[in-house]
Amino acid sequence: MFDAALSALGALLDPSLFLLLACGVLAGLVMGIIPGLGGTGAVAVLLPFAFILEPQQALALIIGAVAVVHTSDTISAVLIGVPGSASSTVTLMDGHAMAKQGQAARALSIAFLSSMAGGLLGAIGLTLSIPIARPLVLAFGSPELFMLTILGISLTATLSRGNMMKGLLAGALGVLLGQVGGAPAAADYRFTFDSLFLQEGLDLVAVALGIFGLAEVVHLVARRGAVSEVSGIGGGWRVGIRDFFTHWTHVIRGALIGIWAGVLPGVGATAGTWMAYGQAVASSKDKRKFGKGDPRGIIGPESANNSVEAGDLIPTLLFGIPGGAPAALLMGALLLYGVEPGPRLITDHLDLVYTIVWSFALASVLGAALCFGVSVPLARLSSVPFPILGAGLVVIMFVSAYQEPQQFAVLQVMLLLALLGWLMKVGGFPRAPFLIGFVLSIPMERYYFLTDRLYTTGEWLSRPGVLIMMAVLVLPLLLALRRKLARPKVEAPEAGAEDGQHLDDEDEGPQAGALDKSLLPVGLAAVFLALFAGALVLSAGFSERAALMPRIIAVVGMLLAAGVVATELRTRRRTGQRAPADWRGQVANVAVAFGWLVVFLVFVYVAGTMIAAALFIPLFLWRVGRWQPLKIVIYTLGVLAALWVLHQYAEISLPVGLYTPEVLK
Repeated sequence: MFDAALSALGALLDPSLFLLLACGVLAGLVMGIIPGLGGTGAVAVLLPFAFILEPQQALALIIGAVAVVHTSDTISAVLIGVPGSASSTVTLMDGHAMAKQGQAARALSIAFLSSMAGGLLGAIGLTLSIPIARPLVLAFGSPELFMLTILGISLTATLSRGNMMKGLLAGALGVLLGQVGGAPAAADYRFTFDSLFLQEGLDLVAVALGIFGLAEVVHLVARRGAVSEVSGIGGGWRVGIRDFFTHWTHVIRGALIGIWAGVLPGVGATAGTWMAYGQAVASSKDKRKFGKGDPRGIIGPESANNSVEAGDLIPTLLFGIPGGAPAALLMGALLLYGVEPGPRLITDHLDLVYTIVWSFALASVLGAALCFGVSVPLARLSSVPFPILGAGLVVIMFVSAYQEPQQFAVLQVMLLLALLGWLMKVGGFPRAPFLIGFVLSIPMERYYFLTDRLYTTGEWLSRPGVLIMMAVLVLPLLLALRRKLARPKVEAPEAGAEDGQHLDDEDEGPQAGALDKSLLPVGLAAVFLALFAGALVLSAGFSERAALMPRIIAVVGMLLAAGVVATELRTRRRTGQRAPADWRGQVANVAVAFGWLVVFLVFVYVAGTMIAAALFIPLFLWRVGRWQPLKIVIYTLGVLAALWVLHQYAEISLPVGLYTPEVLK
């Protein structure tokens, strides 16, 4: 085994093989920066090279891309509040808060170092897993996996410190949205309203970009300022290095959580990074700074984000069970060479296994080094007026969301979710639990029915792993209740202080932190109550197995929504809060920002992406950005050229309109 490891390292340091690894790293970094593409897009672009390269060469190229996608996807999350992938929404909270304070370079350097460390620890975990992973994986049956999803969603209580009810309500809403489409345990469709598009369910990329990305674009365009409210970029990367070494224990814990999240099917990077964030919050004595620029809120999730990919390779290589789309594509590349993942891979092709391990480790270091080199100039983007960035970002996000279902309806859904995301932001409802609930909705239901079929209730509830996770779930809630009962009663705080705003940095900007003191939270909770009631009524038309989970979620959601309404009204009466005097102006600014998104959507529907971008960008930069004509022309041509390159060479699909010329299709 040691000889095979040294042999694989020696081969990888060969100039030709190392050059392919570097090319993969560059491709992965570029794909990570573009919101919505991620590891799947990177592997899909590089997979055709597997037909012309030797196995070790192809693996070095592909692993180089997979290992660094989550290193660069944090760039847009930190600088402009737009997550490069669904899992980088975690980093967005504290990283983007730092950027707003003029500390973008510090946030980026923390993220890059943590991501590199997560990749290295993930590679070590992958190596150590070769002899011991099988019994560990087999020890987790469907009961443990079901409880793990419950535990992941229940972390919303920790993440929403200050008002668990709002966090749990947001999580329940995410679970309900995840129920749209085919039922995993019955031949039935739910909440599709006879739409073929909805039968496939909603795509995670579109949901994440809508709830976080477009909602943040609307907020910043309405404000018309720069992302950073402080000139300069702060203490820079040296401060970030000190933060990284100061909180080194969070690096290790985050990486371990990420590896385990990658090993377990159905968990993945998004849930894994949120679990790492929840662990960081729960294990810290001072929790007040989380969501407001705390380095610990970046370190744990970024370490987990990269180590998840290494953990995902463990079941892929050892059992032939990919945990995610990038690992599935990698397995496809191995099968092209006649190499079948599974126990025989370890005995017959150990050199390829160590090629993957060393590629992952070296790519993590190389990717972080490249990102480090550009972190300071990249950080300056946060001081650019946001309308200038927003023009191109809107185009990129629409194109990114279109990739998976490749239907125009996904763009409409993303726009509606952007409205929901903005309302949740200004109403004080944390959006993080919503995304966790959406991601774990179907795995939770699948594992429940599998458990119900294989075990009696008493059998699976008495399993040691289930009991341990039940204790982990209940104990923090009991401790929080005890603290609340022991705390002396004081004057009720403002609504904004009770809603866990530190999660989404809701108190930043003129809209957030003002409208949440009006009746908006009450009205939004009432709307959620109506949605859950409607879901309960609609579930009557489903088969028994298909209706069980939606009914449970609907009842729980109705109770939580009613509780939030009562709590908000009681707080409002005690504190005498009223809507701000200029609330109409705030709403008008946001309505104009949403109007620009609708204009672009109409342009795309009529003329297609290229013509829509050629019309939308100049209009937006002229009316909102107040730019000079020459700069507008150069900017527009640059975006159009980038779209053409992505379409021609990266095989990125562009939405086609009703009257798109044949030459642009």
